Amino acid sequence: MIKVNILRQNPEKGEIAHIESFEVQEQEKMKILDALNYINQRYNADIAYRCSCRAGQCGSCALKMNGNVVLACKAEIVDDALLEPLDFDVIKDLVVDRSKYDEKVGELDLYLSGDCAIPECPAIINPEEYADTKKIRSCIECLSCISSCPVVKETKEFAGPYFMRYISKFALDPRDCEDRASEGFDEGLYCCTSCGKCVEVCPKEINTFGAAIEKLREIACKEKVGPLPVHRDVKELIMSTGRSVQPMGKGPYGEGFIKAVSDKKIANNSPSEDETLTTSEEHKRQKIALFTGCMVDYRLPEIGVALLKVMEYNDVDVVIPQDQVCCGSPLLRTGQTDAVPDVVKRNQEVFKDYDTIVTVCAGCGSTLKNDYPKYGVNLNVIDISEFLAERLNTKDMKPLNMRVTYHDPCHLIRGQGISKEPREILRKIKGLEFVEMEIPDQCCGAGGGVRAGKPEIAAGLGKKKVDMVKDLGVDAVVTICPFCEYNIKDSLEKAGITNVKVLNILKLLEMAYS
Repeated sequence: MIKVNILRQNPEKGEIAHIESFEVQEQEKMKILDALNYINQRYNADIAYRCSCRAGQCGSCALKMNGNVVLACKAEIVDDALLEPLDFDVIKDLVVDRSKYDEKVGELDLYLSGDCAIPECPAIINPEEYADTKKIRSCIECLSCISSCPVVKETKEFAGPYFMRYISKFALDPRDCEDRASEGFDEGLYCCTSCGKCVEVCPKEINTFGAAIEKLREIACKEKVGPLPVHRDVKELIMSTGRSVQPMGKGPYGEGFIKAVSDKKIANNSPSEDETLTTSEEHKRQKIALFTGCMVDYRLPEIGVALLKVMEYNDVDVVIPQDQVCCGSPLLRTGQTDAVPDVVKRNQEVFKDYDTIVTVCAGCGSTLKNDYPKYGVNLNVIDISEFLAERLNTKDMKPLNMRVTYHDPCHLIRGQGISKEPREILRKIKGLEFVEMEIPDQCCGAGGGVRAGKPEIAAGLGKKKVDMVKDLGVDAVVTICPFCEYNIKDSLEKAGITNVKVLNILKLLEMAYS
């Protein structure tokens, strides 16, 4: 027997939300829907829930199990599971009110419109012309994406990923003649943080951000509807300087981390004179390069310094190429793709002869891994946590008497599938006490151009992250993203919490070794 907990409520009758628990006879590969049917039949429980196709095609049975959005007909029940409705107004138990979303579809007139006199509207279309729209047409309208979207919960300005996908579906269809870019802009196109949560929960695995929102932002830029003015400024800066931010202009790293260390001999990737390699020893030391990213180079040089020290303690030589430029993420995320080929080409030339490129920024790593191949550039990119997790030198560490928690950057956990490696590192640091926050992978609000373009949304999401941290009694929040680091730090300061630091994992390792 297994235990199933269900959040029950009936607002119409004034019934307060409460949890009821039931014993269920476990069966192999038993689905949530099977368990709910069993409970109603065995206990006459009268639990309200939706189901129709039982094949993952209608989307009606979407709910939450242990906080994660799933389809009841597809997800297997687990012992002591907590079943809850989606984060919408509840009609009864697990049944939610979907009417306002259905009505909004009608209000927005989200139907294919080919009734126009525009000469560009084709009479005949080739398959490649509608390939992009086909990628996002398999939606089953379960509304899991809207229920999980952190921005929808933060502001009414953003219609949500469901509607962005809907609008993009038509914007990418050569038969449609409506002004979808303006429609998307009016519905909060630039409110999305690119956190990828909608992609993670989608039962049809639709890449709503990459294949819909980013594409719609690209169309908006081409049609001069977008981006936001501050995003245009970033593009101009990248095109003129190669960086998305300005250098600090003071201190030993005032002109940038790379420039400050350029006169030093960073690494020697060749064997020393007294080393001899046998003919069978073909695994000579790899040529490893650091991709600093704009923020580490110009705003957080201490992370670069920490990396050099940590690599030295782990007997790793690393080179810092001087001519590297912005990875292009700020351009890609905001739809300004016309400027991307240039930065990709420049970085390709800089890094083409290195065996491994190490990143210390989640956004840079995700871009180099996921976006560069679309431009024909395939580099061997590895996040610093991936690189160190299995080779970390712990014998030279000194006990670090600290209590920390970890924030999962969206572009690391969902963009690169990395979550266990940083935790493995934290657990290997002597004397360190590591505790998880309530939702470590909830977006802090810093990505997708939102921190610059919609600072009020970034601040609101940052406050929610602070609410998870403030009662943990930690000395520091650890992460691997400069943008997350800045936003969480600012949010802590705004909340008056001055005794909690925000540290890149490399700074923590530097402390452990020193």
